[in-house]
Amino acid sequence: MEQLQQALQAAQSELDPQFKTLRGIISALKTATRLANDEKADAIPMHKALMKLEAAAAGISNPTLDTAVATFAAATQTALDNLAYDFARDLREAFLARGETVDGRPPLLGIGPFTFKIDIAARKGQWFYGREPLTGMIPLSLKGIMQHYDRQMKRINERDLDAEAFLQELFKAWQTRANKRSRAPVGGRINIIELYAEFTMGRQNARFWNAPSRSTFKDYERELFVRDLVLLRQSGLTSLTVDDKTWEIRLGVATKSQAEQASRSMWLPAVGFDGEYYSDIIFESM
Repeated sequence: MEQLQQALQAAQSELDPQFKTLRGIISALKTATRLANDEKADAIPMHKALMKLEAAAAGISNPTLDTAVATFAAATQTALDNLAYDFARDLREAFLARGETVDGRPPLLGIGPFTFKIDIAARKGQWFYGREPLTGMIPLSLKGIMQHYDRQMKRINERDLDAEAFLQELFKAWQTRANKRSRAPVGGRINIIELYAEFTMGRQNARFWNAPSRSTFKDYERELFVRDLVLLRQSGLTSLTVDDKTWEIRLGVATKSQAEQASRSMWLPAVGFDGEYYSDIIFESM
C-alpha cells in the first residue's frame, strides 16, 4: 500500500500545477468571452483581460489556445486604437476651439512646439518637447492636459534667451571641459551631455560651492538646455571672439548608436515632428 500511495501522490504532484494552470486559463477565457459578447468593444476591460489571458496561456502549449489569444489581442488593439482616435478627436476639438491645431495621429500628437503621447490602456499621457519629457504621466482629462500645455508654453516656448551671452557661456564650458583633458579634443568635439553637465556646474553660485547639497544646487533642466540650443540656432548667431580669436560653433550629428542613448546625445526639435539627434558641440578657431 505504501508503494501505491507514493505512486498516486507522484501523479497528483505532477498534475496539480497543470490543473491550476488550466483553471486559470479557463477563468481568463470566460472573462474574455464575456467581453467579446458585448455589443460594443470595451477597450480598457479587454486590455486588462488580455493581460491575464496571456499570463495564464504562457504556462501551456496549445495551438487552439494560441489562436484564441492572438485573435483576442488583435480585437483588443483595435478597440484601444478606436478609443485613442476618439480621445484624439475630442482633444483636437478642444484645442481648435482655442484657435490651435493638433497634428499627427494616435498615439503621438503634435500641438504647437510640443508632442503629446497617449497611453490609452493606462488612461494617461505625457507631454514632450522634442524627446525630453515635460511632465510625468497625467490622466487623460482634457482640462488637465490643456492646463499642463499652457504651463509648458510659458516655461518653454515663451522663454527668452540672450543668444550672445549664452554662446559665451557655452564656449566657457567647452573650454573648461577641453582643458581637463590631457589632449585637445579631436576636431574640437566635446560630447553634448558632458558639456551640458559642465555648463550646469558653471552656473552654480558661491552658496553651493560653500555647502554643496540638493538645497543649494541651482538646477538647469535638460529640456531648458535643449530649448536654449534651439533658440541659439534660431538667432543665427554662430561665432564669437575671445582674446582676438574668432570661434565658430557647430553641432555634430549623432551616429545611430549614440542616438539610442540619452547619455550620449540630445534631440533638437525643428518643425513639427522633425528634428535631429546631436552628439557633440564643436568650437573651431577661424
